[in-house]
Amino acid sequence: MTQAPARGYVLGIDVGTQSLRACLFDLEGLLVAEASAAYPTAQPHPSWVEQDPQDWLHALIQSVAAVVQQSGVPPSAIAALSYACTSCTVVALDAAGRPLRKALLWMDERARHEADRITALGHPALRYGGGREGKESPQWMIPKALWLAAHEPAVFQAARWIVEQTDFFTFQLTGRWTASRSNAAAKWHYAAERGGLPLDLLEALGCPAIGSKWPQEVLAVGTPLGRISPAFAQATGLAPETLVAQGGVDAHAGMVGVGALEPGDMALVIGTSTCHMAQSKQPVYADVWGPYAEAVADGLFTLGGGQSTTGSIMQWLLERIGGKQASYEQMDALAAQVPPGSEGLLALDFFQGNRTPFKDPLARGAVWGLTLRHGPEHLWRAFYEAVGFGTRAILENLGQEGYRVRRLLAAGGGAKSALWMQIHADASRCPVQLTLCEEPTALGAAIWAGVGAGLFRSAGEAAASLVRLGRLFTPDPAVAQLYDRYYRLYLETYQRLKPLMAEMVEIEEQRREEARRG
Repeated sequence: MTQAPARGYVLGIDVGTQSLRACLFDLEGLLVAEASAAYPTAQPHPSWVEQDPQDWLHALIQSVAAVVQQSGVPPSAIAALSYACTSCTVVALDAAGRPLRKALLWMDERARHEADRITALGHPALRYGGGREGKESPQWMIPKALWLAAHEPAVFQAARWIVEQTDFFTFQLTGRWTASRSNAAAKWHYAAERGGLPLDLLEALGCPAIGSKWPQEVLAVGTPLGRISPAFAQATGLAPETLVAQGGVDAHAGMVGVGALEPGDMALVIGTSTCHMAQSKQPVYADVWGPYAEAVADGLFTLGGGQSTTGSIMQWLLERIGGKQASYEQMDALAAQVPPGSEGLLALDFFQGNRTPFKDPLARGAVWGLTLRHGPEHLWRAFYEAVGFGTRAILENLGQEGYRVRRLLAAGGGAKSALWMQIHADASRCPVQLTLCEEPTALGAAIWAGVGAGLFRSAGEAAASLVRLGRLFTPDPAVAQLYDRYYRLYLETYQRLKPLMAEMVEIEEQRREEARRG
């Protein structure tokens, strides 16, 4: 790592599900200034989730301008910026980059029939994406693009670009159309050894037009893209010479920001959802997503486990059962008085389907064991435990394929709860290591910016120097033994409810279709 006194700051932008955060770091990895702006989410039907891309753009300008103004750092000293975005949030845009409809957010599950079509093909392009079974997720790019073609043909035909949130930001920042290898390898079935973008898969699906709506230039994270656009410089106060480096998936930036880049280390990034990200020198075919070839770094495969709803469940609980005056800290204090196992209460954390290892978009949340003794604090702890059990299921699935996780490097809003981190350690039987930076995803994006500007030789070298470790949570043997029994019930509950969940979704879809027809 080298110092550049005249241009000694990098800007990382974390485009989250609920808000955008702009964070300015010095070259020692210290957070100098931050600002955020929230945006709304629409849920027109169960499992449909949308946002307005114009809201992202307003949040971007507002947050970056606030950081520039409040930091006291001369704009000329900010060498570069990069951005980490939600993955497989799909946007349809006209030739000028204007949205033609609301974006289909990453957690949107409407394209499950299209995903099933893709899975049924058994196409070679699925090798480095769908895990052991080559299964497609309805959250990904191609199913969503197929859904648009089938259900909103006018939008599909009018769209010059069908891209991801990352690509939308690239264009807004630079005026260029590129695809991030981070996103494309993870969610588009991009693989260099197969020639890049999976155009033959699109042909097999009978919709080759999708490929013409993608950027054809696929770049690794940290690749310099050029200076920021004059309009963005004017709107934010950044210097016109500020460099933009190619951004990518927020979970991948989170890996960099917590330093989980060596095999055996797993990033546990807990935000609205939870991402479990690890690197491997060899492809591992388990029931997680991946192995994504060179999504984060050359010569390595990225393994992507995840739970679609984790922090979002706790927010849901806080709003609906915690009372308007309750806080996360207050609910944690109450739940800490509840013994492990929540006095016989068990929950399933599948409010928006299960991402891994069951890969079931029809899975739904559940709670059982309720008695008159149980209160909000029991529900709070039971869902903390459910998320911990979900993490354990992912670790065990990887372990069955020979990949051993030695520690979880935790980050995100959920990592601020000491109670939840201890429950994770106990439920998963794996140590949980915190890092000191409270904005690790933004730090990862800032490191990509530094790589693009030549301030760091590589993301791995920078992370090894800049990431500072904090508290370590180790499993309590007695609690872990109790959780072994609850974990078995967690798995069995899902298996027994699985057919009923699928039937319930089918009933609701039929009801909506009948209502639409009048």
